Amino acid sequence: MIPLYDENPTRTFPLITVLLIAANVVVFIYELVLPSPQALEGFVQAAAIIPYDVTHNLDLRVSLTLFTSLFVHGGWLHIIGNMLYLWIFGNNVEDAMGHLRFALFYLLCGLGASAAQIAVNTNSQVPNIGASGAIAGVLGAYLILFPRARVVSLVTLGYFVRLVRVPAVVVLGLWIVVQLFSGLASLGMPGVGGVAWFAHLGGFLVGLLLVRLFARGRVWYRGETF
Repeated sequence: MIPLYDENPTRTFPLITVLLIAANVVVFIYELVLPSPQALEGFVQAAAIIPYDVTHNLDLRVSLTLFTSLFVHGGWLHIIGNMLYLWIFGNNVEDAMGHLRFALFYLLCGLGASAAQIAVNTNSQVPNIGASGAIAGVLGAYLILFPRARVVSLVTLGYFVRLVRVPAVVVLGLWIVVQLFSGLASLGMPGVGGVAWFAHLGGFLVGLLLVRLFARGRVWYRGETF
């Protein structure tokens, strides 16, 4: 199930969401135009979080990677998937929090995501990059704020391809189940590159915990319900 858009109108222009997407796209374009694979590898190594460095060699440069890593992606599918989720769910969460609150919330979710991934593999020297953990926090907030919002999603089962409208609680519930089982399966493969499942889980949990602190008053879903 791939979410394409939600039917949940906003009251304000999602300035921070747009700026975050723009920043990620600009950095990705920069990656694409680097002159050599070696230059790209050097850039990623400098911007990425490396758990071993955080737990053994923490200094200002390493500390900055907790933020720079949120804007670096490893390929087209990586950035397209992340930016799609950020656009679908971020605009409503930003609308509920306000621009500055949402920006701080996003960064805190990113930090929480990084902390979770580091905690399960403190000695890993595999670079961790991507906005997925911070966006997972946005998903957690959306689940709390708009569980009944309708999300139009693409479902493919063999030759069966169809657009369906389902509650956000179903879409995000399935998403977190996949993250949880995949994360547990990855515990037997420490130090192996791939998806940082526990960053997703950590970011999602931080989003769940912080959303009520950042949302402004009571939030109403303004679309139709099931």
